[in-house]
Amino acid sequence: MSTAPTVEPTGNWEFQVLARNCPSRPTLEHVAGRWGTLIFLVLREDPKRFSELRRAVDGINEKALSQSLRALERDGFVARHASDGYPSRVEYSLTELGASTAELLHRLVAHVEERMPEVLLAQSAYDEEHRTER
Repeated sequence: MSTAPTVEPTGNWEFQVLARNCPSRPTLEHVAGRWGTLIFLVLREDPKRFSELRRAVDGINEKALSQSLRALERDGFVARHASDGYPSRVEYSLTELGASTAELLHRLVAHVEERMPEVLLAQSAYDEEHRTER
């Protein structure tokens, strides 16, 4: 049994992710944390089974994937679909909220990938400048 408080939105909410106790902060961590963005990108293509997700997100282990999916499902970004029968087939897909979020993340990732030559040059210059400080 969960002890977390249940919050019913009333329409007069103001969220500030920079505020320590704002409920948007852990949600942002689920979306943009170590694995969230990568899960969004994979599910953006089409629904996936757990094992397909694990293979697609290189480096993620079962525990981290399970925890991330559970958090994203709780936040309303991911839907879990279990089929009847034996063995049951479980697939994960993006909800409408998840799909719109995935599009924004996709644009951000495309921007970062496009600008990586500049990032690599900046990193190299930084490393060279700070090499003498060691």
